[in-house]
Amino acid sequence: MTDLKTKLYQMFILGTEGGGYERALSNGLGGMIFFTKDIQSQEQFCQLIDGIKSKALIPPFLSIDQEGGRVERTENIHNGKKYLSAKFAYEKGEDFLRKQTYEIAQELKSYGINLNFAPCIDVNTNPDNPIIGERAFSNNPDEVINGEKIVSQIYRDNGIISCVKHFPGHGDANADSHLTLPEIDLTLEEMERTHIKPFAACAKTIEMVMVAHLHCTCFEHDVIPTSLSKNAISYLKNKLGFEGVIISDDMVMAGATGFDSVQACEMGIRAGLNMFIYRNSAPETIEIIETIAQKALTDGELQKAIENSYDKIMALKMMFKNN
Repeated sequence: MTDLKTKLYQMFILGTEGGGYERALSNGLGGMIFFTKDIQSQEQFCQLIDGIKSKALIPPFLSIDQEGGRVERTENIHNGKKYLSAKFAYEKGEDFLRKQTYEIAQELKSYGINLNFAPCIDVNTNPDNPIIGERAFSNNPDEVINGEKIVSQIYRDNGIISCVKHFPGHGDANADSHLTLPEIDLTLEEMERTHIKPFAACAKTIEMVMVAHLHCTCFEHDVIPTSLSKNAISYLKNKLGFEGVIISDDMVMAGATGFDSVQACEMGIRAGLNMFIYRNSAPETIEIIETIAQKALTDGELQKAIENSYDKIMALKMMFKNN
């Protein structure tokens, strides 16, 4: 029987920086995330992934942000070839979008990647948005919905788990959540009409949703990022009916660092997050997991949330295990 600490480790996806991931994998780490620095050649990257698989207590999610355009992690091994961003790929037509997505899926699969944090289904309504821009299919929610359907289905058909982002919609932000906590001061009706609409459209079919570090005043009067907000996450589950895995954006982004790191993860677990991303596996990141594991031994509510998340994560892994 799997112990509680192992189940908690399943709730984390870590990066290679800091080196603690090897120990974490033997303790049941849920997954790894790879960045450009991790991918220097095809041979080197495949060796890295093989090593990770061999050290893992439970088969891990092997994940990447491979959107195309500005967010493309395999650029070191592409010899100058670039995938187009969502906006430009969509503008070239559905056939082009299908072809490019298939190429990305086949490439990721060849390395052993099984989870892509894409597509980005933000509706880019703010022309001054410093972080979304061409990463969005469009500033029209119906076009974003169409783009998501095409891309997610192709990933699914090719054995790659698709994770849509950044709920409840980063498209109206005027700041970068890597650097600060952006505020989106729209009513819930305004959010639903535009930014939440693509998430509502795919809530019954998509496997994973990433929640953004945004202060959305329609969910929280206090300055709490949606990634840690019980109101926002409950809305995703109860109002939109999403039953899959809910994951945070990278927890080292400034938008999430307004709280003590252990407190932030605990808030996220209690709010209904199933997984967390940390771009590193430094000792302090491992310590967060160990500290929460200790606390959970005497906290029934925390235990129940961890058990629930573990069940969701393992169900998703089983669904894609033969791919």
